[in-house]
Amino acid sequence: MKTDHVQSSVRALTVHAPRAPLSGSLQVPGDKSISHRSLMFAALARGTTHITGLLEGEDVLRTADAMRALGADITRTGTGNWTVQGCGLDGLREPADVLDMGNSGTAARLLSGILASHGFTSVMTGDASLRGRPMKRVMDPLAATGAVFLSRQGGRLPLAIQGNANPPPLSYRLPVASAQVKSAVLLAGLNAVGETRVEEPVATRDHTENMLRHFGATVRVEPMGAGGRVITLQGRPELVARDIVVPGDPSSAAFILAVALLVPGSKVSVRGVGLNPLRTGLFTSLKEMGADLVISNERVEGGEPVGDITATAGALHGVDVPATRAPSMIDEYPVLAVVAAHAAGQSRFRGLEELRVKESDRLSATVALLEANGVKVEVVGDDMIVHGTGGAIPGGGLVQTRMDHRLAMSAIVMGLAARKPVCVDDTAFIDTSFPGFITLMNSIGAGLPA
Repeated sequence: MKTDHVQSSVRALTVHAPRAPLSGSLQVPGDKSISHRSLMFAALARGTTHITGLLEGEDVLRTADAMRALGADITRTGTGNWTVQGCGLDGLREPADVLDMGNSGTAARLLSGILASHGFTSVMTGDASLRGRPMKRVMDPLAATGAVFLSRQGGRLPLAIQGNANPPPLSYRLPVASAQVKSAVLLAGLNAVGETRVEEPVATRDHTENMLRHFGATVRVEPMGAGGRVITLQGRPELVARDIVVPGDPSSAAFILAVALLVPGSKVSVRGVGLNPLRTGLFTSLKEMGADLVISNERVEGGEPVGDITATAGALHGVDVPATRAPSMIDEYPVLAVVAAHAAGQSRFRGLEELRVKESDRLSATVALLEANGVKVEVVGDDMIVHGTGGAIPGGGLVQTRMDHRLAMSAIVMGLAARKPVCVDDTAFIDTSFPGFITLMNSIGAGLPA
């Protein structure tokens, strides 16, 4: 099934506080990071992989299209259920057209590792937001494979890649914590003879390592001083199809749990959330703020820890989040800032330089979101300091989302917890990571315009 993608029209929204507390039990869509990797790794394996719970947002559908263009047979068999007939590491073919990655930096960066290590030419592009995001962070290490890259100034898309069919194994130390760069190097190493080695000074999400093992690759992970790790991959493995169950995305659950904590009298449960310890920094930070979060029914599905989380509204206080926690919650800072705006006292989030190169400059955009709605916030170096109001956020402002899905959802959470309505300039991009977000919010009583 070929997916047709049409640029969504602008969807502005005015968000009012709900008339009653929020309540209910629900499931969020599948984890975006795991969904991307499921399609890529299944395409590189031999045999048929069945994927359950795949996120069917725009970003992941772009990955499906790209892997089809490279030779995999990918079919949707039902809601969240997909079948991938892989072509093996040596079975990829040159794509007949440009690969359009839409808004997905994850897909573009991970795919770069695959394309750099295969002997054909390919071209990637994306939407206006993705074309403005830096790719040099993957181009630089991947150039050591012998691949040739041609990009716009500053390493921006569109990007042409002339891959090398016989790349050498890489040894690379990450200059900054980035699961995307780590994964791109490991994916390039799949097609190299010998061991590819990546040093990360701070541990980042390890879905790539987990899934490589799931498909039969040999991956070693060893501790490195001060919380870092060394990941070693044996190249040219025989990847074999294995079924995958995608857990609920903790980054998506964050918005549901946050609003339940902020709207007085609310109690909401989210079932089947991924609890990978390298993804749960937000939950740790919320508990440090005094949040009533209860995790139950913990289990393992598809090699990933999963559980149910119940959030109950209550008083919150400020928190100091260390920079070492940033990799485990990098996508959740905007919504955590909204929670901090509601808390009593000052919150400081340290080491947020990575937020400057997300779908937007999320650091400046989060500051603007808060300031437009009556919250005092400041940036000191790479730290963000939020001065909490100790109650309902003033609100009444216009939020410019800058084509960023997480800013749009954070703005909606703010509006539901504010004294005055919050206007959101565009919610169309929410579908890139959380299709059905507004419908799901309304199922617990949010009362958002459909």
